[in-house]
Amino acid sequence: MAKNRRNHAGERPGAGGRPGSAGRTRWGLVAAILALPVLLVAGLLVLVGIWVLTDDAEADGTRLKDVPCAEALAFGGAGLPADVRDAKCTVQSWLDTDYQADFRMPRGSVRAWLTDAYPEAPGPGGPGTEACGAGVDYCFQLDVTGRPGVDAYYVNVNVTYENAETARVRYSAFTT
Repeated sequence: MAKNRRNHAGERPGAGGRPGSAGRTRWGLVAAILALPVLLVAGLLVLVGIWVLTDDAEADGTRLKDVPCAEALAFGGAGLPADVRDAKCTVQSWLDTDYQADFRMPRGSVRAWLTDAYPEAPGPGGPGTEACGAGVDYCFQLDVTGRPGVDAYYVNVNVTYENAETARVRYSAFTT
């Protein structure tokens, strides 16, 4: 026969001195532990909602913003050439910054403008200009890292001669 064991106070072992306390769970602690992931997920959803509502993307879904062309060219260390027309300049920035400029200027002024802005750039047909795309008459990529007052790391220039008087310049200054 099994004997009922009792401790020196006359209680059964495991009872903890309180009637009905055997096997009782601490629900407050369990509820707090279970609530933590729920609160973290809810906080994450709130942060995503704030990010979506304050996103500065343009209507077309990009992060392109129109900027003055003088700003776009200055980022890469160039000045705005004289007699520019049909100019459209943008910036896209997140981890890196990329300024784009697209404009037309007098064909006869292109070389002087580029020589003034980038005297170390290769001349037309020189080394580094072999990779010009179809329809591009002159192009180069230049590392401008470390030039005083220049924030860009690289500059890309593509020049297309549209006719005897007009050149279309596509300019990009960016960090990587």
